Amino acid sequence: MGNNIVETIIGAVVLAFATIFLIFAYRTADLGTNGNGLHLTARFDKADGLQVGSDVRMSGIKVGTVISQELDTETFQAIIGFSIQDTIFLPDDSAAKIATESLLGGAFLDLDPGGSEDILTEGGEITFTQSSVSLMDLIGQAIFSSSSEEKSK
Repeated sequence: MGNNIVETIIGAVVLAFATIFLIFAYRTADLGTNGNGLHLTARFDKADGLQVGSDVRMSGIKVGTVISQELDTETFQAIIGFSIQDTIFLPDDSAAKIATESLLGGAFLDLDPGGSEDILTEGGEITFTQSSVSLMDLIGQAIFSSSSEEKSK
């Protein structure tokens, strides 16, 4: 009978630690936010590497999250929906670009505030955008330009 009590206590401790771990993982992954805040959109020619849940950063600080991606079937541009904190008042001439964390890292949306006195409101769109840069395209251009320089000599 003593073994049953010890096994029950050990099982309860394991369940408690598992619950604490799941709560920590849930909060760390920002799954509970559901994109609360100010919802904005931006259009890009290419949105390579950007995913729902990617960070939205300003000056290197996370200020929001990408909440949706869709394709405009008329212009074939990527429409990225994102939310930023309610406490950030973004000028309407701000710019957005898709940047990468490192050579192997994921992409994030980088916001550069403008200088306008008019502020973006709920559902607003950032019109000044810069699409993602493909690493493979850059390597191809470097190889092509160096080989064409050698041929011209």
